[in-house]
Amino acid sequence: VQLVESGGGSVHSGQTLRLSCTASGTTSDDYAVAWFRQVSGQGREGISCISMKDGSVYYAQIAKGRFTISRDTNSATVYLQIKDLKPEDTAVYRCAADHVACQRVGATPAAYDYWGPGTQVTVSS
Repeated sequence: VQLVESGGGSVHSGQTLRLSCTASGTTSDDYAVAWFRQVSGQGREGISCISMKDGSVYYAQIAKGRFTISRDTNSATVYLQIKDLKPEDTAVYRCAADHVACQRVGATPAAYDYWGPGTQVTVSS
């Protein structure tokens, strides 16, 4: 499975971004896609995941309220919308996928073997 993220950029506080993660290299929809973010020098922080098969979702505590995950099965794309962006949201956002049950493993980095390169989000005040 190959993953490519897009949609990052430099924005001001309060704005909204929608990140995209497009998967290729698989004909099955029996996999989960998760979003993580990482600040330089720190570990990966899990945000959310979604099952491509049935759309069930999981949100980490940090994501509840401003983050929304969704999917388009026709294009094998998973979206992460972030509202009311804050400077502390500045990070590289990466998506990951694997043949796992999203609601069982959540956004746990070790549960996912396939990773995209990431897209930078920079939020200025």
